[in-house]
Amino acid sequence: MYFLGLGLLLLAGKYLEISPVVDWSWTWVLSPFGAAVLWWWWADWSGYTIKEQEKKMDIRKQNRINKNKEALGMPLSSRDGSRNASSKKPNKR
Repeated sequence: MYFLGLGLLLLAGKYLEISPVVDWSWTWVLSPFGAAVLWWWWADWSGYTIKEQEKKMDIRKQNRINKNKEALGMPLSSRDGSRNASSKKPNKR
């Protein structure tokens, strides 16, 4: 996404004839768009995009579970990631 933003800024700079960009060749001005295409291809090919989406969904799911448990007055387990979680250890005699 950063490459796309940079490409748009450089394109606007070339179009509006802003000082250093107006003197650059079109190859340099359009190169961030090529970099963006390569990044998106690599992210899809390597599975990076899917992994990031799964991480976000897992966090949302756990937050929703924690919110529902709190609404029901149920205690949160220690793996829920809440600061209200109580970790009780069994007494050894």
